[in-house]
Amino acid sequence: MTETLGTPIQGVTLYSFTRASHQREYDLEALIRKVAADGYGPGLEIIGFSSFRGFPAIEDSFAGWFKDLVVEAGLVQTSLAVNADIGIHRDRLLNQDELIEYMRLQIEAAAKLGFPIARVQISLTPDSMEQLAPIAEKNNVTLALEVHADQYASHPRILALRDRYEQVGSPYLAFTADWGATVTGFAPSLLEAYRRRGASEDLLAAVVDLWNGYYAEGPPANQQIHGQRFGSFIGLAAQNGRPELGIDFAINGTGLFGPARVEDWLEILPWVRHVHGKFFGIDENHEEPSVPVRELVTLLVENGYSGAISSEYEGWHWNHWQSPFDIVRDEQAVQRSAASNAGSRMITDRAEAASVLAAHLARPVPHLN
Repeated sequence: MTETLGTPIQGVTLYSFTRASHQREYDLEALIRKVAADGYGPGLEIIGFSSFRGFPAIEDSFAGWFKDLVVEAGLVQTSLAVNADIGIHRDRLLNQDELIEYMRLQIEAAAKLGFPIARVQISLTPDSMEQLAPIAEKNNVTLALEVHADQYASHPRILALRDRYEQVGSPYLAFTADWGATVTGFAPSLLEAYRRRGASEDLLAAVVDLWNGYYAEGPPANQQIHGQRFGSFIGLAAQNGRPELGIDFAINGTGLFGPARVEDWLEILPWVRHVHGKFFGIDENHEEPSVPVRELVTLLVENGYSGAISSEYEGWHWNHWQSPFDIVRDEQAVQRSAASNAGSRMITDRAEAASVLAAHLARPVPHLN
């Protein structure tokens, strides 16, 4: 716990409203204006390839229009999600030089669009992150590698990245903490989706029991154990006469609902520059039943975190019967309540958010004891 409490910046990623975009209810401009009008900001996160046609090629005129729109709406760019996919060609994988060039174009696009952070993916190695650091510094864009289930903060791969960050000593190498790594239960809204697909109550109870058992054991120590857990969900579905649900159970049970504990984030928290407030639904008490939002916000506040928390509603994948806008509204109310209970607050003013985010990203490079 630090002497100065953190004041996280409220925000959202447009990914939360993917279903509304896919159904053509909102284009990019209309969605940004709705985010502002309904008070989901001021923090604004966007996925590059999803929202910008031709990304990472960005025309100067479009970048100017976009940045003017964000200012006019009273929002602040927080993070641009970029990809590290080496499999973009059908016949081969990218080599290392091609991967760095692929990332360079996206980092430059983030800078052009006014994003101070580029969220990068777990597939980047410590060597790749070190190689990208000068490009990040040249463009003044922090690279925040996303720690997402089935990884977790104390996973050997993440600790290797943290240790390399310390060796390199660049303030532009960081992490994005995704709350999906620290879940406390199988999401009820997903169980309801399976119920609507005809899954029996006995099968759903068995799925919950299986996940709860893995939660009690803690996160998988290696990929072999992860694979065994993945296979166990497939086997359970087959044993209960619903083999077609097996892969779905396995992907969500091991890839979305990570069983690490909240305090695990302390391993890397000094390097966390951005947070994905991953969640899956809101219950009748207006609480998130499977993600410990209150504990997570308290941890951030008590440890001086003053970056953005992008509410990332993942339940849109299966929940087609509730409004994602109402659900994000309620989850952000939980965040604000938790920050207040911890003796602080969430920042919702644009000017203050811009100032606090700049100071957050300018913090000294952390060092291990």
